[in-house]
Amino acid sequence: MKSLLVATALALASTTAVADGNASGHGHGQTSIGQPGSAAEADRSVTIRMVETADGMGFEPAALDVKQGETIRFEVENTGYMDHEIVLGTVEDNRAHMQKMAEMGPMRHHDPNALQLAPGETGELVWTFSEPGSVQFACLIMGHMEAGMHGTITVN
Repeated sequence: MKSLLVATALALASTTAVADGNASGHGHGQTSIGQPGSAAEADRSVTIRMVETADGMGFEPAALDVKQGETIRFEVENTGYMDHEIVLGTVEDNRAHMQKMAEMGPMRHHDPNALQLAPGETGELVWTFSEPGSVQFACLIMGHMEAGMHGTITVN
């Protein structure tokens, strides 16, 4: 609960900056975790809910399995009371980007691998997973990942 209160206070006290393009997911082409996909060509849709609980924050489901080459249409719902985001990346890239956000202040992402939603909003993110391995999805808003807002996509 303490993490939730800290994250709320930090979110309310901050201003928004626009994220700049870089190699850790802010480009629009192929990355080590795949590339943007087309909703018309999606192999399947997966619903992900952004949730807040008495124990912290999270995603439901927190783990997914996809096939190499599969295009997933993520239907994302923010069921919480705060802004949340989902950012696809490697664990290392997400942690580095989260650190950059801590130094620069919160960022509003406008990238194909990220989606930010206000409370009650829904949105979609379409991604093709071209490489086998592990992809993290996380909320990089200050305090949210630490409160449990992260999950894993296993690409087989």
